[in-house]
Amino acid sequence: MKDVAPPSFLYSVKQVELVTRARLDELLKPSGVTALQYTALTVLERRDGMSAAELARNSFVTPQSMSDLVGALERRGLIDRTPDPTSRRRHLIYLTEEGRALLALHALAVQELEDAMLKGFTARERAAFRDYLNRARAALG
Repeated sequence: MKDVAPPSFLYSVKQVELVTRARLDELLKPSGVTALQYTALTVLERRDGMSAAELARNSFVTPQSMSDLVGALERRGLIDRTPDPTSRRRHLIYLTEEGRALLALHALAVQELEDAMLKGFTARERAAFRDYLNRARAALG
């Protein structure tokens, strides 16, 4: 029997991304937000007051997609846009209390999803895995 080569790293990373996104979409469905919208909210939670372009880069979506996403989040009352005092053409995006409440509502379930993904990893392996992923991202960034 011929040995079959393991899948490439790129394939494996994509498969993890797809299953994670599907599980996250399922988890978030009752709140009416998508995994992409949730990701943007978590980015703002870490760094409030970004422009749409900055938020797009940090959320891994195109500026055009971010425009639609920001509009949907603003209509839901999860974010506010305010004019940037240093640039008349730019707006800064901030989480609202409703946005923070939505993140808090899902924090435990999202943590459980992450724990399920990393089940069987020791604390040291989790830290190393995070480091490896960040280094791989930085190498391509």
